[in-house]
Amino acid sequence: MRNDGFSLIEILVAGALATIVFGGIYLSYSAILDSVVNAELRTEALSVLNRQIEIFRNLPYDNVGTVGGIPAGVIPQVQTVTSGGVDFLVNIHVRNIDDPFDGTLGGNPNDTAPADYKLVEIEASCNLCAHFIPIAITTTVAPKNLESSSNTGSLFVNVFDSNGIPVSDATVHVINTQTSPTIDLTDTTNASGMLQLVGVPTSTQSYSISVSKNGYSSEKTYRIGDPQNPNPSKPQATVAANTVTQLSFAIDKVSSLAVKSSNALCANSSFASFTMNGAKIIGTNGGNDVLKFTTSTITDINGDKSFNSLEWDNYSLLYTATSADLMGTIPFSPITINPNTSEVFLFVTGPKDPNSLLVSVKDANSGDPIPGVSILLSKSGFSETQITGQFYTSETNWSSNSYTSQDGGIESELFPGSLKLKASASSTYSTTTVSWLISNTIDFGDASTTFHQLEWLPVSQPGSTGPDSVRIQLASNNDNTTWNFIGPDGTVNSYFNVSTSALPTNHNGNRYMRYKVYLQTASENNTPEVQSVKILFSGLCTPLGNTYFGGLGTGTYDLTATASGYVTANSTFNVSAGAQATTITLTPQ
Repeated sequence: MRNDGFSLIEILVAGALATIVFGGIYLSYSAILDSVVNAELRTEALSVLNRQIEIFRNLPYDNVGTVGGIPAGVIPQVQTVTSGGVDFLVNIHVRNIDDPFDGTLGGNPNDTAPADYKLVEIEASCNLCAHFIPIAITTTVAPKNLESSSNTGSLFVNVFDSNGIPVSDATVHVINTQTSPTIDLTDTTNASGMLQLVGVPTSTQSYSISVSKNGYSSEKTYRIGDPQNPNPSKPQATVAANTVTQLSFAIDKVSSLAVKSSNALCANSSFASFTMNGAKIIGTNGGNDVLKFTTSTITDINGDKSFNSLEWDNYSLLYTATSADLMGTIPFSPITINPNTSEVFLFVTGPKDPNSLLVSVKDANSGDPIPGVSILLSKSGFSETQITGQFYTSETNWSSNSYTSQDGGIESELFPGSLKLKASASSTYSTTTVSWLISNTIDFGDASTTFHQLEWLPVSQPGSTGPDSVRIQLASNNDNTTWNFIGPDGTVNSYFNVSTSALPTNHNGNRYMRYKVYLQTASENNTPEVQSVKILFSGLCTPLGNTYFGGLGTGTYDLTATASGYVTANSTFNVSAGAQATTITLTPQ
């Protein structure tokens, strides 16, 4: 007796084949059904268009036009027409045509009656219909009698992009409330970026024109005497009898700008206020320029502020927060925004200092920031040198367990702001042990970090503590887990024992770092001390052409800027209270 059946694999294969077969049948059926439905919709849409054409053909010639349009008429520019239970959106454009057969207005020969006939364009669309493609038809309507001279003019609107290339299908909105009837016309430019309106009623400085396109910037005319812009550079247009008024507008694809605020370690700084001004001018007010774009705003809690529809322009960004100091920007301000681009601008901030100076150094030819410039700031009793593009991170307090670990021989609580050896009950120090403390992790924000120098204070220790009473090793990585402390030769057997030490390249390209401080003394009555540990570095959030001097006294300082390949620049700067800034321009040799 046989007991035949199907295995699980056979059932799955059969099911898959059935799915493919019936799925193909279903898709074919759906495609056929969509085709039938769309054919029916197109038939209804054509019926709507034909009825509209018949309406125009039966109107008196003077009434052939749209409400608020040029020429004016009795048909709405936009209307909803129901046919076969479907709502179609109907857009209607009527234009006067100046046929060159009898000359053109202002041409040779000059046509004093340029409105020779009317072109009617009707488009039907269905927003709620899937896969429906709008249908448009056109027709011409001519007067029965011979034309006569007119007292109207023409308005030609030319639209191009930032490179002077014509922009087709740009939306042109024309409004004039001074004419009777009122004009409120929306139309589009042709393939040459032109909209030609013929037979336009005469009016003085009353035609308000705005130009836009989806995904593009916009431009418009402005009313003379407006309180915000009383003297516009592009005033509302005038149309005179038997003349052509031509206006040009420049629009292009919009761009985005992400403004961020952080410290030099790329840690977000919240709620940084700033102003942002474009360079394009749309008029004057009381002798002052009226800018097309200007705003005062603030970054959010994450240090971010986004602008998503910016016109191409040069934008100046000015840091205005008073709770922190500006330590530089990436890139320099102003920033150039080209069409259809995405840019990032970073404010680099630091703790507020009573008297500080931000120095920016740029190339005289390109205007670009220059890294690696030595800036000597000096006056009587003071001298400090810093390098553009290099910034310090500094730690000065290890109390409240502000470290990762230690062996128990270092005192950080009794003297906040310093590290010392712990004294015994008899107030003496061990001369036979070496005590250590490992810092918390310093996050430099990115793996592109370059490390330049290690420093600690005080520079020298009491002689009685003996040589190498303070030593430091460093460990760095990109996983924030693997900590191998090494010295200047890259081994665990070497130590940094000079308070200002250049760092080897071992640590470059790492994001995370810790330092390990070793303290020992040769005198039971004296302890070495560390008051601060500083690391000089360059990274993702360190501005290339900036350096920052804090803790300054007031007075006049000499500045000397020296860089390879450039002429040395000398200047003076008077430091007063608050945060101040100066720019040095270097000329290539």
